[in-house]
Amino acid sequence: MLNTVLGALSCDIAVDLGSAHTRIHARGRGLVCCEPTVLAVQEDRAGRRNVVAYGAEAAAMEGRTPAHIQVKRPVVGGVIEDYELAEALLAQLVMEVQGRRLWVGPRAAVCVPHGITEVERRALRECAEASGARDVRLVDGAVAAALGVGLPFDEPHGQMLVDVGAGVTEMAVLSLGGVVYSRALSVGGRHLDLAIQRYLREHHQLHVGLGMAEAIKCAVGGARPVSQEQGVRARGRRADTGFPGEVVVRGSSVVDAVAEQVRQIVEAVVSTLERTPPDLAADIAGTGIVLTGGGALLRDLDRAIGEATGLPVIVPEDPFASSVAGAAVWMSGPRLQRAAAG
Repeated sequence: MLNTVLGALSCDIAVDLGSAHTRIHARGRGLVCCEPTVLAVQEDRAGRRNVVAYGAEAAAMEGRTPAHIQVKRPVVGGVIEDYELAEALLAQLVMEVQGRRLWVGPRAAVCVPHGITEVERRALRECAEASGARDVRLVDGAVAAALGVGLPFDEPHGQMLVDVGAGVTEMAVLSLGGVVYSRALSVGGRHLDLAIQRYLREHHQLHVGLGMAEAIKCAVGGARPVSQEQGVRARGRRADTGFPGEVVVRGSSVVDAVAEQVRQIVEAVVSTLERTPPDLAADIAGTGIVLTGGGALLRDLDRAIGEATGLPVIVPEDPFASSVAGAAVWMSGPRLQRAAAG
């Protein structure tokens, strides 16, 4: 009865506290928040840290701050590295979502990477509770992503999902509402940005920030070369003169820059298939592989995986928000929670 009354005064939310972005889905409203998991922090003489900016505003400051302000990323590989800052960010975002109803905390489903330790799970739960949420429940990220793209994973039929996040790529084989086999690879979208950054430094003597590297990846990046490639201007600081400079980067150069990271992702997918039980592997041969996460948007990554495995690879319409959308579905379904509760 009490939960019913409190639920009328608040709203259920689903939270995906990712390494690159934090997304919040509110019941009846859809995706209401997608902000970079970034804060700009100023430390006073007593050692207390004060948040100057968060989200997109803080991300725009990266590489541009004076010495007394630092830009921090509190989540790495889906795991909280700075609890205090993660709590501060989530509290701000929950306040934006809830508005005037903040005095009644929302019920929250929080996505967690498969296979993290109990200590890491507890940290995520406590972070969500400290931000103002109540009745916090954890849902496996692979389960959430499967629900988000509409996979019937609670049936006795194997499904395979590859979630390419910012800090980690997760491969999961699911059946009967749970994860049968999974593997995590410490390579994601952020590593592609670092590879582009390193390539420009080594081949063009140009130092660029990670924001510029990401923009290049989104504009002309890909897993395979194309016949008619485009170019994009990269701006930064010349290593030889120390002065500002720019070069035109072709798509083929970006493909070369990220080739090693793409190879590792493809090989991890192949290795996961090799370790999948035969009956489930037969199911996957018929249904294919679903590719989600922000990294799924890298041009031709689906084709590279498909050629290596001989299986169809499906990229959903909005792979970026699959996990948080699925967590919202999980939150509203008691049967699903019983089958795959975190």
